[in-house]
Amino acid sequence: MKPKTLYDIAYARSGDKGANANIALFANDRRNYEFLCEYVTEGRIRKHFHALPIEKIERFFLPNLLAINYVLHGVLGEGGSASLKTDSQGKALGQALLELSIEE
Repeated sequence: MKPKTLYDIAYARSGDKGANANIALFANDRRNYEFLCEYVTEGRIRKHFHALPIEKIERFFLPNLLAINYVLHGVLGEGGSASLKTDSQGKALGQALLELSIEE
């Protein structure tokens, strides 16, 4: 069965610090890690989260963990305690990223 979303090949953890959030994306095997490194770019994340005020995205590769860590700068505005967003601490951003469609 061909994967349809990132849920099919990865899992994620996310958190926050002030106005920034981070998402760690973990592949379920080496082949899928290599795919994630190519496919889940800063541009694709920006497009996926187009409604959020992301100032800058940084991407860090962690090959020994088959993981990539993304830092989304400014995504939480003035920070979790000042935000009226439902997910003001960024904890659900990892799950939201897993909904990213894998195109043919």
